[in-house]
Order: sequence, then C-alpha cells, then structure tokens
Amino acid sequence: MDKNLLHSLEIALSQSPENLHLRFTIVQAYFENNELERAYELLKDIELGTLDQIQQPIAAKVFLAMEQPETALQTLTLTTPDINIIRSQAYNALNDLVSAKAYYEQAISDNPALEDLEYAKILRSDIIPSPADKKVKLRVISNDDTDTIEVTRVIHPPKDTITFDDVGGLDQVKKQIRKKIITPFQKPSLFSKFRKKIGGGILLYGPPGCGKTLLARATAGECNATFYNVVISDILDMYIGESERKLHAIFEQARANTPAVIFFDEIEALAAKRQHTREATSSKLVSQFLSELDGFAQDNQGVLVLGATNVPWAIDPAFRRPGRFDRVVFIAPPDQAARVEIIKGLLKDRPGGESINVEKIANQTSGFSGADLMNLIESAVDEAIDDSIANGLEVPLNQNHVNGAMNISKPTTLEWLTMARNYAKYANDAGQYDEVMAFLKKYGK
Repeated sequence: MDKNLLHSLEIALSQSPENLHLRFTIVQAYFENNELERAYELLKDIELGTLDQIQQPIAAKVFLAMEQPETALQTLTLTTPDINIIRSQAYNALNDLVSAKAYYEQAISDNPALEDLEYAKILRSDIIPSPADKKVKLRVISNDDTDTIEVTRVIHPPKDTITFDDVGGLDQVKKQIRKKIITPFQKPSLFSKFRKKIGGGILLYGPPGCGKTLLARATAGECNATFYNVVISDILDMYIGESERKLHAIFEQARANTPAVIFFDEIEALAAKRQHTREATSSKLVSQFLSELDGFAQDNQGVLVLGATNVPWAIDPAFRRPGRFDRVVFIAPPDQAARVEIIKGLLKDRPGGESINVEKIANQTSGFSGADLMNLIESAVDEAIDDSIANGLEVPLNQNHVNGAMNISKPTTLEWLTMARNYAKYANDAGQYDEVMAFLKKYGK
C-alpha cells in the first residue's frame, strides 16, 4: 500500500480509534510491507479475545513475527483451518511439537489445500501414510560377474537437484507437467480426498538432445521427490530371470521412499513391441514391466514413472493403456524464444559471452536441439581458446568465433523429424502423433 495512503488512513484512525476494521486494514498493510514494529504498535491496546475470524490471523501473524508466540495463542480463540495452521506455528515456536503437529494435521484434514510439505517435514507429519515401513529385499546376484555398483547407484541417487528454472524453453510442456504431475505431489491430501491417485506413468518422446532427461530430473526436483535414474545396464542381465528381479527391486525401492520418480532413459530397450522380439526372455521382461506399472500386487501411490524415447513407435502398445504410460508428452526442438534462453544460459559466465548477439544466433539456428546449441557454443569456445594460445593472452569469446562455429554446425533433428512425419502421417492411430503433426505444420517446410 502507498505510504501516503497509509498516512491518510492513520489520520482517519486517530479520529476514530474504535474502528477495528480500519485499524486492521492498516496493520495488514504494515505487515505486508515488513514494517513489523508499527504493526505491533497498533495492536498494543486492543482486547485480543474479541477479534473476529479475519482479525485474529492478522494479529497472530504479527505477534509471531515479533517472536511472541504466547500472545499469538492468546489471540487465537477460533478453530478454523487457517487459524489452526497459525496455532500450529505458534506451538512450533514454543517447541511443543506434539501440539504443533496435532493442530497442523487437523487443519489439513479440514482443508487439504492448506498443506505445506516443507512445514510438514519440520513437524515430521505424515498426512498421507507412505509404505516407508516396508522392508525391501534387494537380491544380490552372485552367480555372474554383474557389478553391484549399478544397482547401488540407483538406490542412492545423486543428492543435487534441478528445477524448471534450470531448463531452457519448453514453457508449454512445463505448464502441462506442473498442472498434471507436480501439483498432485505438492497437494497429496487434497488429491487423496477426491480419491485421485498420485503418480502414474508419463512418456516423453522427441528428437535426440531436446531435453527429455533434463526435464525428467527437473520434474523430480519440482516434486521434491527422490529421483531414480535407470539405464539399460541397471536392468538387463545375461541370466534368465535376473532382469525381471532387478526391475522389481528398483520399483520396490521407489515404493519404500515415496514420493519418488523413476526415470527410464531409452525405454524402448525395455519396452519394445513383443511381436518384434525373437527371444522369450525379452517378452517376459516386458510383461514384468507392465505388471510393475499396474501395481496390482503393490501400491504405486506416490511413485511417478517417466520414460524417454526417440522412437515412440517402437514401444509395445500395451504400455499406452490408461494407468500405465497414459500421458504422452512431445518434447519438440526449441523454438526461437527457447533458443534465446538456452544460448544465454550457455554463454553465462564465459569471457566475452555478454558481447555475443544472442538474437542473431537464435535466428540462424532453426531446427537445432539443445544439444546442438551446446555443441555450437562449445565449438566457438574452442576457437577462442585456440586464439588465446596463439596470442599468448586471453582472447574473449566474440562474434567471429561464433560465426566460424556456425559454418561447421548442423542441426541433428531433421532426420528424426522426417521419420516422425511418416509415422504421424500413416500410423497416427488414435491421434498419438497429433503434436508432431502440429509442430511440423507450424515449423516444417
């Protein structure tokens, strides 16, 4: 609120100090402006027990901010969900975690939309029970030369996380994923109340190098979930039955550590069409994979399965059934705006990077994937390093270096788009490649 307006409201309050509605309008404004001392001054002479449902939370928040949780509790006489959240915070400030947890759980039970997972972690409050108490038995293979480091890598994934802020472009895809995937993870109690399951399967497909793996990791980061990055060597085994057991062990580990995201890169190697496989073992692995996705014998609540592929037409149709990979997202080559964002990110903190005409590069790189753009910038940097070595001093990156790299850089997505056009045109059953057709219609020549 504008300070002049606030001053005028204070003059009006001095003429009618009994006007609580006006007083709390001013208190709220000062609180939002982080002028806590002034907000606190306006509450000193008020009978706290007489405040209404709107006034109580405002006053209590001010007292909490002023590190007076006891006074905040005296203010809160009602038991609405939003007031119980503040009451929980006050008890937490007093180190009474039992009461804090009880009031928080009551508030979320009455209004799941108020759920705050970060605060719940502080309270160690499990509103939605998770199968964390399940003991997972991971079978250690001793009859071959399989290295257990691969399985250990999956069970103990990297601690560093990324979010959508680290992914250039793909704004529409991010919006779709946030709506359909991330929100259920952030508000599990609300979805549980509507008996809506959290998790499921999502298939990401598109040309190589367009950010499918990065987007999967970012999705896990946005969900604040454990990320299990599964590669082919984690699963496939030369001994009959071992591949199925490894796959089951990974799913069991994820179920025991919800919320969790399991990411299968190059998923066609594990989920290829069964009529195209000559070996019965491959067909059994596909059947095991389908069984794990169904969660018939286990509970997949809180487990999101992401798959990435460059050849969606090679995936067994059974994986596209609702309840398995029922959500399919096309990861297209970056458009003009996305290329600008990606190039800016690639040039950040590089000597001379600020002097590069990013818009010009973006205009000249239609059809380039994110990986292609990275290769372009890396090639330009190589030119700058060569110049620095030749001149005996640091030569910052400049437009000539980029122009030289542009002459030898070509987009790698064109071959994939040509192949995808044929499938989209002649094998678009149930409209599964409509997004590809729309992209080619908009950008294709």
